[in-house]
Amino acid sequence: MGDRQRPTIITVAARAGVGRTTVSRVINGSELVSEKARAAVLAAIAELNYVPNSVARGLKTSRTNSVALVIPESESRLGSEPYFSAVIRGVSTALAETRTQLQLVLVRDQAERDQLTESVAERRVDGVLLVSVHEHDPLPGLLEDMGLPTVLAGRRSSDESLSHVHSDNSGGASAAVNHLLAQGRRTVATISGPLDMDVARSRLQGWREALEKAGHEATDRLVASADFTEEGGAAAMRSLLERVPELDALFVASDVMAAGALAELRRQRRGVPDDVAVVGFDDSIIARHTNPPLTTVRQPVEEIGAMIAHILLEEIGDPERPRRRVTLPTELVVRDSS
Repeated sequence: MGDRQRPTIITVAARAGVGRTTVSRVINGSELVSEKARAAVLAAIAELNYVPNSVARGLKTSRTNSVALVIPESESRLGSEPYFSAVIRGVSTALAETRTQLQLVLVRDQAERDQLTESVAERRVDGVLLVSVHEHDPLPGLLEDMGLPTVLAGRRSSDESLSHVHSDNSGGASAAVNHLLAQGRRTVATISGPLDMDVARSRLQGWREALEKAGHEATDRLVASADFTEEGGAAAMRSLLERVPELDALFVASDVMAAGALAELRRQRRGVPDDVAVVGFDDSIIARHTNPPLTTVRQPVEEIGAMIAHILLEEIGDPERPRRRVTLPTELVVRDSS
């Protein structure tokens, strides 16, 4: 799209059916605009991918000194998943040294997504940290189109265009499987996370690669996909035991799901690790409190939080910076479940 085609305040005003003064009031966050006009202008901005000049100039004029940490998940998952609180701790520690305020934004439905879009269009934040990234979530692309500095914890896919920080998910999963094979286990099943998330696909890939390399079966029969919740882990464990009663080892793509799997194994009177050895992923606080304590892959979650915050501040300071892709190492922590 050449410069002449780029939408201007006049094309936005025409699309929204309002005067250009109204458009500029909406962009500058003025209260002197009816809700109806504001909605029409924001819709036109989104449809035309209009980027205000202040943004194009690198936002030197109108910093808010606040960033949004956006989590597109339900409160129940936010409360039950230690990963989120660890990321938030890392982010707030990194921002504590600066004068930047942190806004926590939960995006659970379309209305909350629209609210966030409005906040961004009106430049009420200088940048966004996005945690928990689903492949087809329109949010990252929307933020990218609007020219707002955005950094992800995780990534949509292996060719992610935005700056992001994540763990070596496939390497960690392979280490877990190699550990189980070294214990003499023969049939290593897995409970994966939702496969519209790169983190789940990468951990599944690590499981598959390690098994194939060792000459073991890695078919779909041995995979149950769940949703990173404890209930999901228990249900996936039930379906695996029905399908593969001979399984003697299990790699679970998160500690929370592993806790559900352990409870189900107990209900079905399978001893851990005697009958089934289990390895999780995260090394969250849960891993030390399961029965038995959980062997798991440690990922540096607070460090991920601190790093996405630092990268975002750099990009706010200089929006032209090249994007950064950071992969942090994981390590296996052996406890009694394997």
